[in-house]
Amino acid sequence: MLDPSVCPRQPLDEVLKLAATGGAKVFQYRNKTASMKVAYAEALALRRVAQELGVLFIVNDRCDLALAVDADGVHLGQGDLPLHLARQVMGSDKLIGVSTHNPEQVRTATEGGPDYLGFGPIFKPGSKTDHDPIVGLAGLKAVRPLTPLPIFAIGGITLERVEDVISAGANGVAVISAILQAPDIRQTVSDFVARLSSSIAPAS
Repeated sequence: MLDPSVCPRQPLDEVLKLAATGGAKVFQYRNKTASMKVAYAEALALRRVAQELGVLFIVNDRCDLALAVDADGVHLGQGDLPLHLARQVMGSDKLIGVSTHNPEQVRTATEGGPDYLGFGPIFKPGSKTDHDPIVGLAGLKAVRPLTPLPIFAIGGITLERVEDVISAGANGVAVISAILQAPDIRQTVSDFVARLSSSIAPAS
């Protein structure tokens, strides 16, 4: 997640480059306070860097901004444009993800046919104070049977918790604070990727 409010000490394009060299493959841009003009300039610059590095670039919340910078997709919250309308706007070739926080939302989102789901917060988020109720690993385990879609665990994911969330049913993790506030972003991302690979790999 690329959010200037979480990482004010370092330019986002530098963060993107460091994280990509560490092995991250998907980046989501989020800026909930900037004007559209500022957000467009920021997102466009990041989109260009992502293209050069061959990584996916997704815009949080806003289909118009995602289209304006030709992002690879958009990630929708529960208060954003309904999924079926977002698909009409974005087209069939763009990725659409949906944040979910309870079993009902998982079922509803799955019926709409997004490409993936975010689910959480699994733990207390480090980047948000106005978050939904914490669901815990038990909540993640409970919704895993409800959808065939890839689930990305969100909320308070640290390196030490990766194996637990994968074991609970997640296919991947969405990380903000643990990476953006790390003293060595590239190494931290590399550590996350290694931990994910070992957690997902089938037992021999």
